[in-house]
Amino acid sequence: MAETISTNQFKNGMHVEVDGTIYRIVDFQHVKPGKGGAFVRTKLKALESGGIVDKTFRAGEKMPRIHTEVVNVTYLYNDGNDVHLMNSETFDQLAFPADTMREELQYMRENDTVQLLTVDGKPTSLQLPAAVELKVVDTEPGVKGDTVSNVTKPATLETGAVVAVPLFVNVGDVIRVDTREARYISRA
Repeated sequence: MAETISTNQFKNGMHVEVDGTIYRIVDFQHVKPGKGGAFVRTKLKALESGGIVDKTFRAGEKMPRIHTEVVNVTYLYNDGNDVHLMNSETFDQLAFPADTMREELQYMRENDTVQLLTVDGKPTSLQLPAAVELKVVDTEPGVKGDTVSNVTKPATLETGAVVAVPLFVNVGDVIRVDTREARYISRA
C-alpha cells in the first residue's frame, strides 16, 4: 500500500496517484489568496500517456504517493518486436514491446546506458539523457556562401532520427541533439 502524502509535501519529480492515474509532478505552486483558503496549483505529467495537465488541490489535501526507482540499463538490441535491455547492476535482461518505445529508440544506440523508471517495482518508461551525441549519416551538402541566418536542412542521424540542422553541418559530423525537443544543439 502506498503511503499517503499531503499537498504540503509536494516536490518536483515526485509521483502521485490522482483519480486512478499515476502522475509525475512537473511543477507546483502554493497560493494563499487574501480571501478564502490556500490551494496548490500543479502541472502534472501522466506516466502512461505523457500528457500534461494542470490541476488545483486544496492545501492539505491528501493522496497516495507512488514509490519510484530509477535503474541504469544498457540497450542491447531491437529485434523488431521487442527492445532488449540489461540491468547494469544485476545483469538481468528485460524485453519491452518496441512500439511502446518508438520515441526513445530514435536517440539510442546499441550499448548506450539509459535509465529505466520503475513504479512500485514494475518497469514503466525509459528516461533518456537531456542531450545525446549522434553522427549525421545523410543530409544535403551546404551551399558555399549561403549564410542566411536560421536556415536549416533535414539531417538523418545514425539511429534513424531526423532533425533540422544548420547548413554548415555535413555527413559524418557528430552533433548534440536535445532528446526532449528533438532539436539540434551544437556540433560535438
